Amino acid sequence: MASNPIDALGGASAATTSQTTQSATDAFGLGFEDLLKIVLTQLTYQDPLKPMDNFQFVSQLAQFSQIQQTQQMSESLQALVSAQSTSQAATLLGRIVEIPAGNTVLAGKVTAIAFGQEGPTLTIQTANNQTISNVSLGAVSQIRESN
Repeated sequence: MASNPIDALGGASAATTSQTTQSATDAFGLGFEDLLKIVLTQLTYQDPLKPMDNFQFVSQLAQFSQIQQTQQMSESLQALVSAQSTSQAATLLGRIVEIPAGNTVLAGKVTAIAFGQEGPTLTIQTANNQTISNVSLGAVSQIRESN
C-alpha cells in the first residue's frame, strides 16, 4: 500500500447545493410566476387617475427578471456541482481512502459507489475485510493509490 496522498476532498455535497437553490425562492416565498401575478394584480387594481409611474413599473419588471435569472443560474450551478461530485466519486473506485472516526482514522479500499439524492456514497472494505457502507464523499479526509 503506497502512502502517497493524492487529494483531499472538499465538503461540497448535493444536500448543501439543494439548500442553496431553494434559498432563492425561499427568500421571497414566491416563485417567478407568483411575482408576475402580483404585477398584473397591481396593474388591474391601480387608480386610473393615478397610474403607476412608468419608471417604477419597468424597475419592478427588471427586478422580477433578475430574480428569474438568479433562480435559473442557481439551478445550473446545482447541476454542475452534482456532476462534479459524481465525477469525483467515480475517480475514487479502487483507491484507498481515509475517514476520520472519532479519535482514529479508518482506511479502506473503495469497492462501490452509490448515487442517490443526497449525493454519492461510498462502500469501503478495510484491511481486515470489514465493509463500511454509506460513507459520504465529504467524510473522506485523504485519498491514496491502492497497491
